[in-house]
Amino acid sequence: MLVVGNGRLITRNPALPFLKDGAVAINGTKIAKIGTTKELKEQYKNAEYVDAKGGIIMPAFINTHEHIYSAMARGLCIKGYDPKGFLDILDGQWWTIDRHLTLEQTKYSAMDTMISCIRNGVTTIFDHHASFGQIDGSLFTIADVAKELGIRACLCYEVSDRDGMDKARASVKENADFIHYALKDDSDMIAGMMGMHAQFTISDETMELAAANKPAEVGYHIHVAEGIEDLYDCLKKYGKRIVDRLMDFDILGEKTLLAHCIYVNSHEMDVIKETGTMVVHNPESNMGNACGCPPTMELVHRGILTGLGTDGYTHDMTESYKVANALHKHHLCDPNAAWSEVPQMLFENNAAIANRYFKAPLGVLKEGAAADVIVMDYVSPTPLDETNINGHILFGMTGRDVVTTIANGKVLMKDREVKVADVEEVYAKCREESAKLWKSING
Repeated sequence: MLVVGNGRLITRNPALPFLKDGAVAINGTKIAKIGTTKELKEQYKNAEYVDAKGGIIMPAFINTHEHIYSAMARGLCIKGYDPKGFLDILDGQWWTIDRHLTLEQTKYSAMDTMISCIRNGVTTIFDHHASFGQIDGSLFTIADVAKELGIRACLCYEVSDRDGMDKARASVKENADFIHYALKDDSDMIAGMMGMHAQFTISDETMELAAANKPAEVGYHIHVAEGIEDLYDCLKKYGKRIVDRLMDFDILGEKTLLAHCIYVNSHEMDVIKETGTMVVHNPESNMGNACGCPPTMELVHRGILTGLGTDGYTHDMTESYKVANALHKHHLCDPNAAWSEVPQMLFENNAAIANRYFKAPLGVLKEGAAADVIVMDYVSPTPLDETNINGHILFGMTGRDVVTTIANGKVLMKDREVKVADVEEVYAKCREESAKLWKSING
């Protein structure tokens, strides 16, 4: 047993949203009880106790669009790289990196990313991987790291024709093999999807191959209309918009996750809504790539299940919360935009998306839910309760305020010390492998 107490408890459970001096009792992988610190300490006298020291106790964060393969890009300068647009960014940087990644570099990219997730209170990720330098076994390598570090992960490989049909076939096989493996895993910590890059890099033949190899229990994780070039390509080649092409290949549905959706129109939103397809918004990445601002507020208002991701740009979900809040106010010239929509995406919709792949309730502290709990070192200078906690997170907290991270009942970090890895040793290996990668890229 484990009791986390002496904190202001934010549950995200409407039946009991807030306790001023709250505590969470954890038994195994699930939450056993919610109550006051006094109640739970008396009831579970022999439990290990984690003292929140007056900080915030809340559900751990969920990231619904990550890119582990980008981890070793930090500080990288690629010779001759001078992008003039989004396609130049893809080919000149991201595809260049993934074409050189070895399995060992994929492993340490995952180690770096997941340690950062732990430090920022993120315990569930949906990762979209690419390592065309070494495809076979890449998802299994990432899954091994997730198991070692205690992160809940839904993984897929980025199918694409960009490096030829042999690699496209290998990508489909990696997805299919991993999906079958994940479906047999009973830990409720690993899941798989059929990953796809974007329709402009995927032929009809490859679309059909992916469909033929995708088990019925899962959906697709695909980039959609991230750049205007993707839309132009689809209109020119197929005489239809992107969502319609995906609909024709039966890609849409309740298990499918569409990343970005910047250049979708009203008709496409109707199709996304009618099929129950999920969407994930990645604000920093869209801004950093100069791709544009998606109609995210309209997607949310239409009732489309829209979550918040980082696209590998950061692993701090509070950062994405802050950026999305400012982006949509600026884009819509509306000071009232995004106040409710973005926290709904982060705290409600991300959990709903995750629970289409994982069984235990996520993103909430209540009896029977997954024991994914974080403690944040935040003592507010103004009143705080369930009615204004989002404002405190938005303007007062960052991911680095997380001091304790618990996932599936296991303490991954306590008092800012990561318990599941020797961080110094891991980072030394990351530096070694990234130096090899950079030399491989630049010659």
